[in-house]
Amino acid sequence: MSRMRRELPPTAGLPLRLPDLLPRRARFAAQLAGWLGVAQPQLECSGTAAMVVALHAMHRLRPQRDEVVVPAWTCPLVALAIHRAGLKLKLCDLAPGSIDMDAAQLRALCGPRTLAIVPTHLAGRVVDVPAAMAIARGCGAYVLEDAAQALGARSGGASVGLQGDAGFFSLAVGKGLTLYEGGVLIARDAVLREAFMASRREVIRSSLRWSLQRAAELLGYAVAYRPSLLYAVYGKPLREALAEGDPVAAVGDDFGPDIPLHPLGRWRQGVGTAAFARLPAFLDFTRKQALSRLDALRALPGVTVFDDAPGTQGAWPFLLLTLPTAAARDAALGTLWTAGLGVSRLFIHALPDYGYLRDIVPATELPNARDFAARSLTIGNSPWLRGDEFARIVDTLRRTLRG
Repeated sequence: MSRMRRELPPTAGLPLRLPDLLPRRARFAAQLAGWLGVAQPQLECSGTAAMVVALHAMHRLRPQRDEVVVPAWTCPLVALAIHRAGLKLKLCDLAPGSIDMDAAQLRALCGPRTLAIVPTHLAGRVVDVPAAMAIARGCGAYVLEDAAQALGARSGGASVGLQGDAGFFSLAVGKGLTLYEGGVLIARDAVLREAFMASRREVIRSSLRWSLQRAAELLGYAVAYRPSLLYAVYGKPLREALAEGDPVAAVGDDFGPDIPLHPLGRWRQGVGTAAFARLPAFLDFTRKQALSRLDALRALPGVTVFDDAPGTQGAWPFLLLTLPTAAARDAALGTLWTAGLGVSRLFIHALPDYGYLRDIVPATELPNARDFAARSLTIGNSPWLRGDEFARIVDTLRRTLRG
């Protein structure tokens, strides 16, 4: 049964082909350098590891500073990375109805102990980095762009990650090109790049166990990432978690405290070398597909669809939208989350509301972040999502909103 049931992924990842897995000379870093327009991108084993390395380096350069300001609605791994780097987390609420941090609150949070501000390009949408830069320059902090979900996004003609002092991308499953896990760390300034390399030598340790595990997981991805097999590895566990009343596990937000910090293996870099040739065309296809579908969602009463800001061209791993009420969102998900159509949620909670983060995330009043978490859902932008299936999603949302 599981081999026959069609299940779509919640994000658009580049499918791998058998020739991608053959051993080859790894040129992945050089390919990324030319495509992103950067010097010496630094490859790490995950986007989280890239963040740990970057923060560790920044703290070594400015040891009197130990606070990192992040949006309150973001991946729980961000909180774990800051904790792993030995730094203190400060939460900034979202601006109303936005994924940007509230500028007035951000300004009030920053001061002489602020090491870094982390503007976050969620869902491939490009956020207002210049606003964060102005605040950071006023208090002497760095800006580290979290572009984990935005590989291929651009602002003003340049890749995201280059408006701030540094930025990082994720190569995890569903993040465009995947090495099952992987990360890319970039910086405009040569001093920072040298500091990142020094931090890498201090923080990253070889691990045969993790190298073998990630290689095996990447092989599994190459085999199973297709609608005919995703029910077994994604759909069935999703339904079991929801049946147990555990939406955190259903979306994969249930992270442990250990952050693997090991080198990105040469074989996996070689897989990236082969698959990279198809990445620009894949991102262009998913962008055009997403843009062609936005009007149908915008026509739904009370629905907000997050699109590119002027002067930006985002990546489109999925569509992010909010419904007018939490009740409407929950009703829609009651039908769509287990329908096999790639409809899901991004992050279940604002950061303080994850039970396993309570020891490291301060309790904070965050009305806008909590409201966003309660009203948002995502629609996968995989090339496998057919027009009739997207129409079914839109029709379900329309009937839900009519009550």
